[in-house]
Amino acid sequence: TDSQDRVYAFQRKDPPVLVFDKNGTFLTSWGASAIADPHGINIVNDVVYITDRDDHVALKYTLDGKPLMVLGTRGQPSDTGATTDLELPPRSAGPFNKPTEMMVAPSGDLYVSDGYRNSRVHRFSSEGVLLDSWGKPGKEEPGEFHLPHSLWVDRGGQVYVCDRENSRIQVFTGAGRFLAQWRDIHKPTDIYFDAQEIAYVSEQRPSISVLEKTGKVLARFDTAGSGHGLWVDSRGDIYLAQVGGKRLSKYVRVR
Repeated sequence: TDSQDRVYAFQRKDPPVLVFDKNGTFLTSWGASAIADPHGINIVNDVVYITDRDDHVALKYTLDGKPLMVLGTRGQPSDTGATTDLELPPRSAGPFNKPTEMMVAPSGDLYVSDGYRNSRVHRFSSEGVLLDSWGKPGKEEPGEFHLPHSLWVDRGGQVYVCDRENSRIQVFTGAGRFLAQWRDIHKPTDIYFDAQEIAYVSEQRPSISVLEKTGKVLARFDTAGSGHGLWVDSRGDIYLAQVGGKRLSKYVRVR
C-alpha cells in the first residue's frame, strides 16, 4: 500500500500492476509490456520496487508507473548451473537468476533476494552500483540459502531473509554478517515489519504468523490457501496475495 492506503497488486499478464482503493475498488493499472513475470512488490516512501523474475531484473517505479531504475540485464541470467526453479543451485553467482524481492534500506541501499535459481542476497547503492553479495547454496549452515523468496530491511538496517525451502528466516547485518535465525516457521514466502517492529510472515502451512523481532511467535492463524506476498497497511489490516487462488485477501484488524 502507498501513503494513501491504495493497494498495489500484480498479475502475470498485461497490465501487470493493478491499483485498488482500500475497499477493493479498482482504480487504475500500469506496466503493460514492461514487466514479463512480476514476483515481488514493495512500496517505501511512495516508490514502487518490483522484481521481474523471468527477465532477471529488479525495477524501481513511481506510483503511476514511470520507470526510475533497472538493476540487472534483461534476459541475461547469471551462471549458477541451475536448470529448474526448485533445485538447489550447484553454485551461487552474481545478479541475477530469477530474483524474488527488492527492498530499500533506511540508508538508501537496495537489497535483492536472488532467487529461484540462485542463493544470494545482493546489496546495491542508491545509484544502483553493486556493493556486496552474500550467501551460497545449502540446507543448514548460516548464510546458506535454498530459494531466498523475499526479504525485509528494518529501520536499524538489519536484513531478514525468507529462506523458503529451508523453512527459516535468517537475520543479517546490512553488510551480510549472520546474526540469528527463526526456525518456528514453515516455508516463509514474505515478511513485513510494522511501525512497532512486529513482524508478519506468510507461510505455506498455509498461515500467517506474527512475531517479535527475536523470532518469538505472538500469534498464528490459518489462511484459506497459501499466501505468496503479504503487506500491512496504516490501519493494521493485512493483505495476502494468493497465487493459487488468484486473489488478494484482506484481514481486518479488530483491536
